[in-house]
Amino acid sequence: MKSSTCPVLIQIVVVQLLVVVCVSQNYDFFYFVQQWPGSYCDKSSSCCYPTTGKPATNFSIHGLWPNYDNASYPSNCDSNYPFDLSQITDLVSSLQVSWPSLSCPSSDDTNFWAHEWDKHGTCSEDVLNEHGYFAAALNLKDQVDLLQILESAGIQPDGRFYSVDNITQAIAGAVGYTPGIDCNKDTSSNSQLYQIYLCVDTSGANFIECPVLPSSKCSSSIEFPSF
Repeated sequence: MKSSTCPVLIQIVVVQLLVVVCVSQNYDFFYFVQQWPGSYCDKSSSCCYPTTGKPATNFSIHGLWPNYDNASYPSNCDSNYPFDLSQITDLVSSLQVSWPSLSCPSSDDTNFWAHEWDKHGTCSEDVLNEHGYFAAALNLKDQVDLLQILESAGIQPDGRFYSVDNITQAIAGAVGYTPGIDCNKDTSSNSQLYQIYLCVDTSGANFIECPVLPSSKCSSSIEFPSF
C-alpha cells in the first residue's frame, strides 16, 4: 500500500506546485502607459465616447503592464481570478475620469478594465490584487501630469508638429526618467503622439529607468492633435 500511495501523493504535490508557479508569474518591471485621446480618435477607425460622455482633454491610462527585461511579457496568467467590478466600486468614479474607454461601439468602461485586468493585471496578482492593481495605476497617474509637463515646455495639443527629442527631454526632465514615445497615424497619415510609456518597479509604486524601451513608430517630428 505504501509503495502505491507515495507516487500518487508526489504527483499531487507536483501538480499543486505547478499551479502555484503558473499563477505567480515573475516579471521584472511594469510599463505604465498613458494615451492621448486626440490621437486615439484622429485615425481611420475613429473612436467612440463612453456612456459617461466625452473624456477630459488629458492623457488617460491605457494600462499597467508587467514586463520582462528582454522586452517580452506575460499575459492572461490566471483565468481563475477574472475581473470583478465589485472589487473596485470605490474606484469607479476615478477610473471613469482617468481610465476611460474610447473603443467602439460605445459602452461603459468595464469591458476595457476587465480586458486590462485579465490580460495584464492577473500576471502581477502575487503583488497586487485587483483593487491594488487599479489603485496603483491611479496613484501613478496622480504623480505625473503629462499634459502639464508638456505644456510647460511649450508643447501644446494644437495640431502642430513637435520634435520627439523635445517631448522626451521635457518628460525626462520633469519625471527624472526617460519615457518611451509611441505614435500612430492620423487620417492624413501623419505621425502623431499617441502613447507615453514610463517604467515602474515590481511593487507598482515607484518610477524607475526603463530596462528596455518599447520600439517606436514615430517620425523625428510628430503632430500633437487637439481633442
